[in-house]
Amino acid sequence: MGWLPRRMRLGLARRVGHLALSFLPAERAVVRKTLGVMTGATGRRLDQLTTEVFSEFAMCFSDLISASRRPVRLPAYVGAIQGREHLNGREGPVVSLTAHVGNWELAGRLLARHSARTTHIVVAVEEARALERWLRRDGSGLRFVARSHPTVSLTLIAALRRGDAVALQGDRALGTRGDVPVPFFGQPAPFPVGPFHLARAAGVPVVPAFCTLDTDGRYALRVLPPMSIAHGGEEDALCVWVRELERIVAEKPTQWFNFFDIWNPFGA
Repeated sequence: MGWLPRRMRLGLARRVGHLALSFLPAERAVVRKTLGVMTGATGRRLDQLTTEVFSEFAMCFSDLISASRRPVRLPAYVGAIQGREHLNGREGPVVSLTAHVGNWELAGRLLARHSARTTHIVVAVEEARALERWLRRDGSGLRFVARSHPTVSLTLIAALRRGDAVALQGDRALGTRGDVPVPFFGQPAPFPVGPFHLARAAGVPVVPAFCTLDTDGRYALRVLPPMSIAHGGEEDALCVWVRELERIVAEKPTQWFNFFDIWNPFGA
């Protein structure tokens, strides 16, 4: 679809996302349940919101493919950059923390464009290798690191100490002792505290960032103030970050592309 005008391509992507509902009943049920908790919607309105999640996911994914294949298009996709002052003049290493909100991978590429240093993006094990071939290519200041690698923590600390940046997603529990229950829309949900331990160990700040699709069809990149992590303060910092995530998700509930039960991700 890359040869189509963007407006037409996104319209087609919306339809594909809508059709995907029929083939993903388990994911649809999870999304519907989550939206019910977050928004209080019921009945037809809840069904509409559920459909919109899949449609907007397809749109964001379509833009990511396009930007990956033709990076020159990336600036045209971006509108407002809120918190630009947190990027300008920051040359030292940082941990950039985002979530599966909006076009999170596009956020990594945008942040890399504002930095002269290499950005190491941590990717999940379960992501399909076929997609990695044409979505997750190193270059343009990006390097992708598999989270499953046994020495990934040492690799990331070494990168930070060289002055590079590390980008992670913080809304996926790992099923380890590194998960900490934090209130999320009124119910405790496990979130990984690892990004904050990483930042504290390397002595670098955590910079939260989110990239959401606005009504004008362009992306808004929001960069929040840097968080300094004190020894023993990792869980407190996690709670602050989860509150920011909740605020963003409440504002853009159909752009949180979460397809599992956030409050009980492992079915315990």
